Amino acid sequence: MKISATLLAGGDSRRMGRDKATLEFEGKPLWQHQLDLLRLMEPDRIFVSGRMDPIWRPDDCDFIADEAPSRGPLSGLASALRRIRSSHLLALAIDMPFMTADYLRSLVNNLEPGSGVLPLIEGRAEGLAAVYPVEAAAVALAALSGNDFSLQSFTRQLIQSGQLKTAAVTKEDRQLFRNLNQPADLA
Repeated sequence: MKISATLLAGGDSRRMGRDKATLEFEGKPLWQHQLDLLRLMEPDRIFVSGRMDPIWRPDDCDFIADEAPSRGPLSGLASALRRIRSSHLLALAIDMPFMTADYLRSLVNNLEPGSGVLPLIEGRAEGLAAVYPVEAAAVALAALSGNDFSLQSFTRQLIQSGQLKTAAVTKEDRQLFRNLNQPADLA
């Protein structure tokens, strides 16, 4: 199955105090680190999702504006799902630099037509490093027109409808989902 990928980069970075995308991690900015990781998945297309087109976006990546008004990551997912031409969308947050290509490949290798893969840690959805079927666009848009914009509710609906399979995250792999939210997280 062919996938598309989106880098979710629409957050305010309030707790960090500056744009997370430009933070340096292992010698390069987070945006470059994450896009390099997505490129390893050989997607059909790579999108950068956010409120505004970032100045750092490379030419080989298309910009997708978050569904307005922005309602957090769900807005970025909805926009990307509406735009892809492939059967699935691999979503990755800008602030998850510990994620690996091997782990993302394990998600992609377990795809089925009409169904994506959602990592779970102790029952909590890790929807910012997951693969969604294109059919999830309708559910995302419906959620945005309501008043519950949480990824937990969105992914719960997709699980119940059979559009997402869950994958329990092992204790060893939990560190892959660490994100950088505040300056202390960089230490």
